[in-house]
Amino acid sequence: MSIVQTFLVFALIPGGVYGVVALLTLRSKFAATPRYRPGQAWDYPPMWWSGNPEGIGAHRQVSSGETSLTAVGGARGSW
Repeated sequence: MSIVQTFLVFALIPGGVYGVVALLTLRSKFAATPRYRPGQAWDYPPMWWSGNPEGIGAHRQVSSGETSLTAVGGARGSW
């Protein structure tokens, strides 16, 4: 095996494979629309999203001793 063949097999072919994979992964970054960054103007109407659209306005009253609370969710719970 000559030096040229060795260079082709161990350097040029793997380098080409890495180059093709790199171009494929960067393709979406160059083709995508620009992302919103904080501080930029927002030219779109507001959109509210909920995992349960039927339950957006549904609040139930929870009695907690002397006070009455509106249950809307949160990270706390009583067991």
